[in-house]
Amino acid sequence: MMRLASVTGQERGATDKLLAAVADRLAQDGVRLAGALRPSRNEAAVGHCDSDLWLLPEGPLVRITQDLGTCSGACRMDAGALEVAVGMVTSRVQAGEADLVLLNKFGLSEAEGRGFRALIAEALDRGVPVLIGVSDTHRTAFERFAGDMAAHLPPDEDALLAWCRSAVAPDATPTGARMRDPDGIPTGMRATRAETT
Repeated sequence: MMRLASVTGQERGATDKLLAAVADRLAQDGVRLAGALRPSRNEAAVGHCDSDLWLLPEGPLVRITQDLGTCSGACRMDAGALEVAVGMVTSRVQAGEADLVLLNKFGLSEAEGRGFRALIAEALDRGVPVLIGVSDTHRTAFERFAGDMAAHLPPDEDALLAWCRSAVAPDATPTGARMRDPDGIPTGMRATRAETT
């Protein structure tokens, strides 16, 4: 079976809630998780630039954005903080401490070859399945990155759980997960720079 799968929620925040629910149920099953999810939060109680990642399975919480001030209408990604988060998750995967990787999204950083892109390749090369949220905005970039190596799952908790449980089953047979090109990147998984307008 394919070891990489994506899901797209039907409304803002839906993917985060789905993945959090899946993570809770898998943890109860004893599945060892690694990855990064957005924590649930009260939108009215946080600033417009506050974006955090909760690193599975037990933290820490990492803020990955910089607030440019009350006079600014913009936010800026804290690339250093994001790389720290990526490094912590990658270390867990490399240590053999993860049965499954859950990631909140394939975003602009991943589309441009940064963020969790290398972790995805690392996990797949080690036979660790990956489930990731993908918005409609970055769907094309993700499909260019993954080629024909990814399954697209419906935004349904039971469907996601079924895929995850099947993917971590001892007799699951990966499809193409260890195929690598001359640069060491799994075949069909080259990142492309997102198109901007």
